[in-house]
Amino acid sequence: MLTSLAFIFLIGLCAAAVCRKIHLPRILGMLGTGILLGPYVLNMLDSTILGISAELRQMALVIILIKAGLSLDLGDLKKIGRPAVLMAFLPALFEIAAFVLFAPAILGIERLEAAIMGAVLGAVSPAVVVPRMVNLIEERLGTNQGIPQLILAGASLDDVFVIVLFTTFLGIEQGNGIQVMDFVSVPISILLGLLLGVVVGLVLTRSFERHYARQEPIRNSTKVIILLGVSFLLLAAEEWLEEVVPLSGLLAIMSMSMVIAMRSIPSVTKRLQEKYGKLWLAAELILFVMVGAAVDIRYTLEAGPGAVLMIALGLACRSIGVSLCLIGTGFDRRERLYCVIAYLPKATVQAAIGSVPLSMGLPCGSIVLSVAVLAILITAPLGALGMDLSGAHLLKKEIKTTDHV
Repeated sequence: MLTSLAFIFLIGLCAAAVCRKIHLPRILGMLGTGILLGPYVLNMLDSTILGISAELRQMALVIILIKAGLSLDLGDLKKIGRPAVLMAFLPALFEIAAFVLFAPAILGIERLEAAIMGAVLGAVSPAVVVPRMVNLIEERLGTNQGIPQLILAGASLDDVFVIVLFTTFLGIEQGNGIQVMDFVSVPISILLGLLLGVVVGLVLTRSFERHYARQEPIRNSTKVIILLGVSFLLLAAEEWLEEVVPLSGLLAIMSMSMVIAMRSIPSVTKRLQEKYGKLWLAAELILFVMVGAAVDIRYTLEAGPGAVLMIALGLACRSIGVSLCLIGTGFDRRERLYCVIAYLPKATVQAAIGSVPLSMGLPCGSIVLSVAVLAILITAPLGALGMDLSGAHLLKKEIKTTDHV
């Protein structure tokens, strides 16, 4: 395992640096490293580390979500309101509808199989989107309009909605029928996740004030470890309570971090952000290299031009959904275009659930996995490159106003 970790860090870092040097997103180098080292090409990664790949990806995602929560302002989210709620489900619904309408004719699959495929493809990738929105907030780009905050909130909720739909469609395909509670669980999961995060955030803030008030390096590092450990527990609580009540662990983590940022003094929040920024340097490599390692490149070759066309149609319909969410926001054309670009990339969810239909023995399993793999390879670099290149051109720099007496 140690040799595999060395490969992940060293080769992944070199590949990311090469991509950056030629003005391509670092994520391209990391994904490419994972594909190359993974079991479907050179097979240079230990089976032990591949066996815990999903857990490693989750750990990395937790780190960037904590950093995102520490960067978010609750007041900004309140101002956004309705569009953030719509962004959580409307773009995904439009993309799934595109697959249901067009995939049977283009790919020769059944309507329900098309719905399953659409649900796999319907989620935006928080792993690609979240770090870029955090960077925008730090650079104060688009923050006056609340654009990075809007995309952060919508992308975090989007995954919960899509995974519930995916589970529901799989149940129907297996003959279990439509379970009404699956749909009811979406708002319950969101509300309980937010509530739990707020409560834990308040408890931690009080504890930090009482026991870790002095700003010493060792105390700040202790806060980082405590926050990380509690976040892992919140994520685990989602599994523990799965049979009892639906709960979104990722939303709990983000809302907990937001409460800590809101109730702590600015210098404490800034130090925590800096420390999690350093942790993200390693976590980012693990996340994207392991996503690449999960990609079976053989299925890309099986997908064919029909799959490319279907992905393009899905993204076009998704973009219409994003545009509808932004009606009445006051965003100009450039800002709306940036929101559309930010909702293109797919990676983590597709890598996690793309192979599920195949493992369950469904007839559509192979084609679903093929399209999922192709979507990662096309949209993750496309979305990352689009966000990296267009942010400074499409978004306005925040203007800080000073009050004069």
